[in-house]
Amino acid sequence: MTPTPSAPVPDGLSPATRVVALGREPAAPGAQVGAPLVLTSTYHAGGDVVYARTGNPTWSAFEAAVGDLEGGEALVLASGMAAVTAALSLLPHGGTVVAPDVAYNGVVSTLAEREAEGSAVVRRVDVTDTDAVVAALDGAHLLWLESPTNPLLEVAELPVLLAAARDRGVLTVVDNTFATPILQRPLEMGADVVVHSVTKYLSGHSDVLLGVVVTPATDAGRALAARLVTHRTLHGAIAGPMEVWLALRGLRTLHLRVERANANALVLAERLAGHPAVVRVRHPGWGAIVSIEVTGGADGADGVAAATRIWVDSTSLGGVESQVERRRRIEHEPAQVPENLLRLSVGIEDVDDLWRDLARALDRA
Repeated sequence: MTPTPSAPVPDGLSPATRVVALGREPAAPGAQVGAPLVLTSTYHAGGDVVYARTGNPTWSAFEAAVGDLEGGEALVLASGMAAVTAALSLLPHGGTVVAPDVAYNGVVSTLAEREAEGSAVVRRVDVTDTDAVVAALDGAHLLWLESPTNPLLEVAELPVLLAAARDRGVLTVVDNTFATPILQRPLEMGADVVVHSVTKYLSGHSDVLLGVVVTPATDAGRALAARLVTHRTLHGAIAGPMEVWLALRGLRTLHLRVERANANALVLAERLAGHPAVVRVRHPGWGAIVSIEVTGGADGADGVAAATRIWVDSTSLGGVESQVERRRRIEHEPAQVPENLLRLSVGIEDVDDLWRDLARALDRA
């Protein structure tokens, strides 16, 4: 079976338009407008796909959409961590990886485990210190970046760092989960691989676990993609078609959700800076994640999270609902993350309702 090709999308359209149109089947009288949900484990012989572990038309539709948005070619996987693991499979055994000292907990733990077993050498850096990161690249094999970082929201000079890595022959991976391709496209800056937890903004409704890796539409990028496909197939890190179909449906409103959540975050960051219970506000001036440090230490932060009624005290981010979490309650969270830090994933609710709820919780705690 050959997957049905996606309908062509005219050039020159903005991401807000493309995200609605991408990944649909070509128009035909009586055909469905949306992408198909194909639930099968087995295909008739004679086609390009012989078994569901190697391909599915629902995957193809989602991959076409995300690949276009990021300016490359996408590969969907079972979870964000599956995408992380796939990207790290490009690191040779015993190779050296340069990575942020504070990053997504799963990445930090995975690198620590690989370091302990001797399968990788890890050079940890402050990504805001561009000179130090560049210096750490000498003799390295892979540079892993987040910008903004999770949960400290530090911003790296991506174009400078990616160029320096390319000059030294160092493979580069950028986790673009926080920014989304609406705000930032690392492949255009020179990244070799982009990683997303689709669970977050791309799907946007806190109801699926998925990940995706994206590589450039070049010969070098396709060579990396082939290695990633092999990893996905042999490790069984495949996505369920239903989850992928839901993610594609959620993707249609990505630009609306990102615009609304970003606008809310800017308002809240400004108001939080003036609240007496807030010691520090972390926000780079864009994006929908705001981290705050509050008075009262860990207990004070836990009290704020527990006292909210609209904000959901939960792990994860990027959904339509606003979420709050004290990150150091999570095992293996880097020690550099303050005990009193709350990560706020700002949703799409009315901003004044969000502020009143959060301010009331801060007042009480």
